[in-house]
Amino acid sequence: MNKTKHKELVLPALRGVMGNWVFYSCLMPLDEISARVNYAEEIHNNKNLSDMIQRSLRKIRSEQIAKYIETQDERFFNSLVIATYGGNPNWLAVDRLDSEQHPELSKRLEDDTINSVGFLTLDGTEKLFAIDGQHRLSGMKKALKGGLEQDPYDDLSVIFVSHKDTAKGLQRTRRLFTTLNKTAKPVSKGGIIALDEDDVMAICVRRLIEETKLFSGERIAFVASNNMPPSNLKSLTTIGNLYDVLTLLFTKVKTDLKESKENLQRARPDDETLDRYFKLAQTYFKLLGRQVKPLAEFFAADEPAEVVRKYRGSHGGDALFRPIGLVVFTEVVVRLSQSRSLESAVKLSAKLPTSLTEVPFEGLMWSSASERIDNSNKLTLRETLLYMVGECQWKDAEMLGRYRRGLGDGEAELPPKVA
Repeated sequence: MNKTKHKELVLPALRGVMGNWVFYSCLMPLDEISARVNYAEEIHNNKNLSDMIQRSLRKIRSEQIAKYIETQDERFFNSLVIATYGGNPNWLAVDRLDSEQHPELSKRLEDDTINSVGFLTLDGTEKLFAIDGQHRLSGMKKALKGGLEQDPYDDLSVIFVSHKDTAKGLQRTRRLFTTLNKTAKPVSKGGIIALDEDDVMAICVRRLIEETKLFSGERIAFVASNNMPPSNLKSLTTIGNLYDVLTLLFTKVKTDLKESKENLQRARPDDETLDRYFKLAQTYFKLLGRQVKPLAEFFAADEPAEVVRKYRGSHGGDALFRPIGLVVFTEVVVRLSQSRSLESAVKLSAKLPTSLTEVPFEGLMWSSASERIDNSNKLTLRETLLYMVGECQWKDAEMLGRYRRGLGDGEAELPPKVA
């Protein structure tokens, strides 16, 4: 724990009570948080347990947050929860609130309301540690260490709670730490796709739906997962699956736009770069529409329901009309694109069979007997397709063994190559 003596700091604050916790909601400058607040090492007497908390701080997450602070003008954080002990924190309540413009306002305020407004004074000897928001804190420290230029520094919302350095105090603070970190629920995939203004894949999914005919109206199912409702006979795939396909394109295809998923989710690029990602997404589906006959029919149809019923149903149909099939096909394209253009990769992939009742889909992805999709052999299916175009990562003997195990047929032979 940092033992540096800091100057006195006076923070605007609201005092509140929830359960048996008294807390103070304050505004605190980013540089002061970085300098004064440490990680939650002090909630364990055992050093090894404290070290586990430090190890749980993911370096990559801290780097993402630092970049977010440095580059995003519309940055915003939830409140950090900070425990304080030692020193002499002092609450200064405001005695009265008067307004020259609204003199009647103070008469309507209850005493409890007035007494909850004031200032929290820190004398600089307190020990402060974050019990919620440790990755945000780590990102702030990294950004400041890298020479963050802000004038003035951002004011952040922080919530102070009192910690007592006793056995019962440690237990109470540990319980609050786990409660806050265990019950925090991440934003759902559907929420990200619908609302996120930093996530490049989410932005491009929305633009494909709103700005192109490719996935307008009922051509896309507004389902955040990869599970297409059996009753849906109008849509090519789900928005969740479309997000996953774009993730493959933006993170794996060999272009100058290639970037890690984490960076694409956390830091919104400039509008020109966003347009380039959107163009890449459109290009991919237009290439599929030119090279793959069933998709050409779908994208050209004014009423796509008839096309969907033709290629998806209990009869099987086309693999690309199933979310898992579209992902596997895109993974094949991605692998091929490492040594050729995206257009050439799609053109070569289009030579592969896509009928569910043909090899290699029959038995690895589709069962005609049960009329059901099977997701358990996705890796083997992908490598079988890549074997058929001469790009399998496994040796022939291993490929044959995996293919036979996937089919449950020890006599099966690999499908013929198409290129």
